[in-house]
Amino acid sequence: MRLKKLPLLLLSMVMVLVLASCGGGNGNSGKTNTVEATDKPTAEATNAAAETTAPSDGAPDHSKPLKLTVFSTTANYAGPQTGWFAKLIKDKFNIELEIVASNLTGGDTKISAMMASGDLGDIIIFGDDKNHYPNAIKGNLLLDWTKDGLLDKYAPDIAKQFPKAIEKAKVAFGGGNAVYGMGNSVATNPSGPSEGKDMTWGPDLRWDLYQQIGAPEISKIEDYLPVLKKMQELEPKNELGKKTYAFSLWSDWDGNYKMTLAKQFANMMGYDEIPDTALYVKADEEKYYDFLSDDSWYMKSLKLYFEANQMGLLDPDSLTQKFDDVVAKYKDGRLLFSWFPWLGAANYNTPERTAEGKGFALVPFKDELMYSTGFNVYGGNGIISIGAKAKDPARIMEFINWMYTPEGAMISAGSGTAVPNGPKGLTWDIDSSGKPVVTDFGWKAYADQQNTKVPDEYGGGDYYYGSNQMNFSFVVPAMVNPQTSEPFDHNLWKTSLERNPSKLDSDWRAKMGVLTAKEYFEKNNLLAVAPQGFTGKEPLTMDKTLEQKNKQIGTVIQQISWKMVFAKNQAEFDKLNKEMHDKVNGLGYADVMDFSVKKAQELFEARKSVK
Repeated sequence: MRLKKLPLLLLSMVMVLVLASCGGGNGNSGKTNTVEATDKPTAEATNAAAETTAPSDGAPDHSKPLKLTVFSTTANYAGPQTGWFAKLIKDKFNIELEIVASNLTGGDTKISAMMASGDLGDIIIFGDDKNHYPNAIKGNLLLDWTKDGLLDKYAPDIAKQFPKAIEKAKVAFGGGNAVYGMGNSVATNPSGPSEGKDMTWGPDLRWDLYQQIGAPEISKIEDYLPVLKKMQELEPKNELGKKTYAFSLWSDWDGNYKMTLAKQFANMMGYDEIPDTALYVKADEEKYYDFLSDDSWYMKSLKLYFEANQMGLLDPDSLTQKFDDVVAKYKDGRLLFSWFPWLGAANYNTPERTAEGKGFALVPFKDELMYSTGFNVYGGNGIISIGAKAKDPARIMEFINWMYTPEGAMISAGSGTAVPNGPKGLTWDIDSSGKPVVTDFGWKAYADQQNTKVPDEYGGGDYYYGSNQMNFSFVVPAMVNPQTSEPFDHNLWKTSLERNPSKLDSDWRAKMGVLTAKEYFEKNNLLAVAPQGFTGKEPLTMDKTLEQKNKQIGTVIQQISWKMVFAKNQAEFDKLNKEMHDKVNGLGYADVMDFSVKKAQELFEARKSVK
């Protein structure tokens, strides 16, 4: 998810970064922040606010504070938006946000309860456009952006810059006329890989330990196990004396259909899942395979984790811990492998460690073919909507529009899968040549978000919790900002790439012969880019009967998958494998497969719309 929780970061994307999709989601903590944002504005912000309090041109009136409830199915934080992002939107729009996160309070049960109440809040973030989003439309819970000319009057930038995304919204979900939401990670350029400096997936290893064992060549995914075992033997405990592991899993991203962390290796072979179906589809070819077949990297991943557990490489806490617990273990140096650059490197690679040459970095395998998400002029499957009972829709529409503008994107780029750029003048600025550059404070904040305190004049608190907590990537961070002619993502700015590298970066670049992970895959022709198109028709959806079957099947797959990973021996693993197949076949897996094939054909048709 990358959005999804991608499978980070986003995020970064997103995200975007990231971020994080793949993976990610994406790396944000669910811990509640209690730091209060200061009300003391800068002189510039005060003047800007004053200029907008008495509109005379039909613009919304900002003179009164507007407190909005944001119901996000992707957020990993609940409570008031605080810190630097709160300060920015308070000064510019006189808006305050209160985040409601179903991830933290009941999941689908919370979503169902909110829908039953008839009020989803003022702004709604959907992780994808399946099920909940169309159901909210049918339940009259979302506002039509075309009503009273709302979109044209208060979101001119969206209408002008992203017409394809509006077209998709109307055709796919609005009966050809209405617009009930806008897709995430939208772009203006139609082709090419949309990732930033790093790809969504790795694999990343503790580079320093990998070098110390001789940096053995890794031909295929299974070869990581003996390599990771040697690394574990080299560093069996962290600095605090706690045991190290190669893999540490978590279950709170599993959803209803699978063990989420059993799909990542498929992405490193050029495939990705069609959500809530039984298929993995090739990025750049009309190929797919059955989720539960012997060829599936879902099934191969279960076997890989099973073998890792037999070797003592799998963290036994995996059965009970949450994502935040795993983040803490990366920070403490207890883990040796990361599926995502926005997870391992983002949490372990402090300036102090990288200066010593320690840290996570990409260690690809010979047969790797990285799945890459292409730029999407239609917008991704994540959706931002306005509630049917929203307070002051005009001001909300104006705020959402701003998030898709160059100004808004420069602030939040990376949100979802990666570290957002943050406020101009604090973490970044424009140099004398008109190019964006990260400040010294910015590099400190990006490297250690939670321990970097933001000055009161910019909102106070720490940098991490001051970020936009909606967990939604508006534009693709790798998209070029027309105002600077450089990508929005600070990691891709020329000044960032040319900045003095750490000992870790220098060593990795010297051995890999490239500056970034993305450059490695591009240079070696190891990218499979998935075109992001649209059929021009309403998407295929399951009927209620098949949807119920699919949920039952997904629950069986998810529950037995975990049991297989922690099976006591090969015999029990095989027995559980047979049990899973027998159960899902009895529940109607063949019917789900038939629908899944139709969804694959729909996807192939959509890709043809991308020139």
